[in-house]
Amino acid sequence: MQLSRRQALIGATAAAALPLIKSEAAHAEAPAATRQAASFYRYKVGDVVVTAVSDGAATFPIPDNFVINASKDQVNTALEKAFRPKDKVTIAFGPLVLNVGGKVVVVDTGSGAGAYAKSKGAIGQFGVNAAAAGFDLSKVDTVVISHFHSDHVDGLLTADDKPAFPNAEILVPAVEWKFFMDDGEMSRAPAGRMQAVFKDNRRVFDALGRKVTPYEWGKDVAPGLLAVETIGHTPGHTSFVLSSGNDKVFIQSDVTNNPDLFARNPGWHVFYDQIPDVAEATRRKIYDMLVAERLKVQGYHYPFPGVGNIEKDGAGYRVVPAAWNPSI
Repeated sequence: MQLSRRQALIGATAAAALPLIKSEAAHAEAPAATRQAASFYRYKVGDVVVTAVSDGAATFPIPDNFVINASKDQVNTALEKAFRPKDKVTIAFGPLVLNVGGKVVVVDTGSGAGAYAKSKGAIGQFGVNAAAAGFDLSKVDTVVISHFHSDHVDGLLTADDKPAFPNAEILVPAVEWKFFMDDGEMSRAPAGRMQAVFKDNRRVFDALGRKVTPYEWGKDVAPGLLAVETIGHTPGHTSFVLSSGNDKVFIQSDVTNNPDLFARNPGWHVFYDQIPDVAEATRRKIYDMLVAERLKVQGYHYPFPGVGNIEKDGAGYRVVPAAWNPSI
């Protein structure tokens, strides 16, 4: 078969274009990314700018005793209902930075730079993400601690155990400080996790020369930031109400852990709760208040950025995430 002059020209043009097509396709193949962008999110409460700064998230197989009064099958059913994978749980961590009254105030500090290295960046991200959000930790005025678990206090130190906030006043709950700094309480703590909690707190606060300021419940620890007793998770566990003008948000700290499990099932006791029955009573009281007052809530262990509202859902509660806002 003979080609016409027109067919030959078309074939030659197509052949000439082939190297260009291949080159463009190859050029478009970028290496797959393995990390998210820096994780911070800002919103306003009245005149206060709140920046939720992710410390990352930990995913791990569910231990048999993760919920001490529910079976693993019940936990898996709850996870499936929430469209989460079975047999493992993800816990997010969300410290806050407040621009309030001309000051920079940090609420809880995450797991710290040491955990960042050990977890290959999964947790301990606060320092990295805070820097990406424009915060210099050396210029933080105040750090407010809600309670003495490692994912809240270990970020007070750098990877080499130096102060991560060298110019900040460190505020701690008076009841929490008294309990965990008591040698008698430490000697009576059960072996294993609780002994480790005591030792970790001594490590952190001894590295700071125990230079802290204890605070009381029912008082402001920063302008418009009221400390509220929410005990049970620990003996001195504290939440906060941030108010400015007619606007407010309830910063619940660890009133619940993962909300897919413990907001929907408020009677479940996570093994992190030091006084489980009291923690449950606190949880129900606080969540009933949040429902009744339609009060916005910020959850330390909620999926990032952790802000939303609570509604009643059968025998439990459901977190309704706030809509993402592209402006502040």
